[in-house]
Amino acid sequence: MTLEFNLFKFGFCDQICDTSVVFWEKKNRECLKIPSLSIQILQYEFLGPIPLGEWGPPMEKLVFLILSRVKDNFNIVYVGNCEKTDDKSFFTQHSEFKCWIKQSGSEKSLYLAILPMFESDKDYRKNVLNKIMTYYKPPCNSNYTKVKPTYVIRKTETPSLESKKFSCPCCGSEMKPEKILEKSTLYRCTGCGISDTKLNS
Repeated sequence: MTLEFNLFKFGFCDQICDTSVVFWEKKNRECLKIPSLSIQILQYEFLGPIPLGEWGPPMEKLVFLILSRVKDNFNIVYVGNCEKTDDKSFFTQHSEFKCWIKQSGSEKSLYLAILPMFESDKDYRKNVLNKIMTYYKPPCNSNYTKVKPTYVIRKTETPSLESKKFSCPCCGSEMKPEKILEKSTLYRCTGCGISDTKLNS
């Protein structure tokens, strides 16, 4: 699926300004300067895309997209999430890196977009990741399998007039169901005509 993105003139700078977005890493307060590109994926606004080769650590608590660029069009190749890394080879050593290259044609065509989620937990990021995978179906996430729901769907059976048979306590004739109520069934004896009520099981 081809994506549109908002591209502005940008440059790197040492402070927050109109043409640059600066993020502060929460723990060590290091300044991460990211060019002001943005790409809308579902209801989420990702920063980037930037060439994958321009990325450098650290990286913490975010969902990332690996994109393939063809002229001014970008296609999602892979979506993943990161708890924390300082490894410069995080992407090049990734288990799906070869798949990214195959899908994009070359490493130079690979781009990165990130969704910082500093206050999120792992489960929340996984939920965002699953939504994107379900909608866009990135080719290098082909090993993704939908998580089966933990709930069990039970079939509710409507009581039938052909309920269990039993005999009349007075004459011993067969009791036949006459009317199904909300929680019980009304039975009538075929011999003496006496009625009885039994709870629905």
